[in-house]
Formats: sequence, structure tokens, C-alpha cells
Amino acid sequence: MASAASPSSPPSLISSRLLHLFFPTARLPPQIFHGRTQTLRRRQGRIGKRQFIRATALDEPAVLGDADPNLVASLKLKLLSIVSGLNRGLVASEEDLRKAETAAKELEDLGGVIDLTNTENLDKLQGRWKLIYSSAFSSRTLGGSRPGPPTGRLLPITLGQVYQRIDVLSKDFDNIVELQLGTPWPIPPAEAVATLAHKFEIIGTSNIKITFEKTTVKPTGSLAQLPPLDIPRLPDGLRPASNTGSGDFEVTYLDSDLRITRGDRGELRVFVIS
Repeated sequence: MASAASPSSPPSLISSRLLHLFFPTARLPPQIFHGRTQTLRRRQGRIGKRQFIRATALDEPAVLGDADPNLVASLKLKLLSIVSGLNRGLVASEEDLRKAETAAKELEDLGGVIDLTNTENLDKLQGRWKLIYSSAFSSRTLGGSRPGPPTGRLLPITLGQVYQRIDVLSKDFDNIVELQLGTPWPIPPAEAVATLAHKFEIIGTSNIKITFEKTTVKPTGSLAQLPPLDIPRLPDGLRPASNTGSGDFEVTYLDSDLRITRGDRGELRVFVIS
């Protein structure tokens, strides 16, 4: 099996095992491998009057303007290699944080400023994104405009996978968090999925503002037969002044399968399409 590539290695030498960790549903990791021909498998789904077509297997690396596609692929691999063993940042050391920051900055510099007022760029946001790294997790806080609820304050909560589901037509922006709630022995832990529903709008060219609407908690596992519980947003007069129900972040890198954002408190987050 080919070993993981260094920044100067051609994308054809990229470790398929590492990339399959982040792109498990694709036959080939999208936008990473450089092959002889370009193969597109189109998945079409009509949303309203508009049709989205997503490439699920590409033999060609992503092209960002005039950037060398081989360099783009190598820098993406470098970033994925650094964050792959950090449990989304929960076990990151100060050195790991610095390495992830440097690798992300290299991609951001290469990609340039993201213009989400461009329809082609905006459409790349469409879909379900999996959080694979957050610099805020190393301090045991989600930080900034949180992608999920606070942990370890009121209940012993184990945070599972975190996703963002974005619909660019309806402007829906859902943060989806898998949770495990501690219970007294011998009761087994309760499992649930919390969906924090927001609406989003583009501010300027690369910033996104999200406004919270409601939280839906759906029990899973042994409690999956229970109905979901909707928790509406508190009226403005009942919410603390520090809790405005909204937040913002900047999209600093974006292609069809990788997204990097910077939160309102400076936290770095890395997502892959799922």
C-alpha cells in the first residue's frame, strides 16, 4: 500500500486508507486522486425548481483558480493527516494545534478569499458536513458560535459526531450533534441526536450569520421508539442579554468536499462532506 504523501508528493501516492476514513461513501475519495480520465457519477435531486448535481467520485484533483491542483491535493492531505488522530481536537496538544493551524493557513492562502455571493461557490455549501476538527475542543469548550450544546455542565454528556446540514435554497442551517447522557448505574446511558435549527444569511462575501430557531432532541438506541422533543427558542425578553440566539463565522476555504471556517472567537474548524 502506498504511504501517505508529503506536501511534494503527487496525489496518486496518497494513502487511500487515510482518505477513506474521511470519505467512506465514495468509491474514490472525491477531488483527491489524479488519474488518467475523469469519471463523474452524478446524483441528481430536485429541490424546488433547481437541480443540484454532486460529483461523488472524481479522478481529478480540485482546481482553485490558478492553483496547482497537485499542490491543492497535497495540502489537503497534509491537513487531514494532522487532524486524523486528534478525535476532532479533543486530544490535541499545543503542538498539534500549531500544526493544524499552519496546515489550514496554507490551504486558506492558496484558495484565496471565498466569495459566497458567487452562486457557484454558494452551491458548494449545499449538503451534510461532518466536523473532523475544532481547535476549541482541546479546551473542552465548543467556543464561539457553538456547533452544539455545552458539555459537562449540567449532565455528564459524551459528545459524539457533529454535523452541519446546509440547504442553500431554504437557508436552513442545522447543527446536528450525537449525544450520550450519563445515567445512574445500572441504567444504560441514554442516547439522542440533538438538531439545532438555524436560518443563515451571507454577510459581506465570506461571512455567514446564523440565527437560532429551535432545538429538536430525538432519542436513539434503546429509546428510539420515543417521539422527538421540540424545544422552541425563548422569546427575546426571557433570554439573557449575552444570548442573542445568533452567531457568525467566516468560510476561509471551500471546495466540493472540504470546508474550513473561523469562528467569532477565532476557533478553527475543519469539515468534510458526508
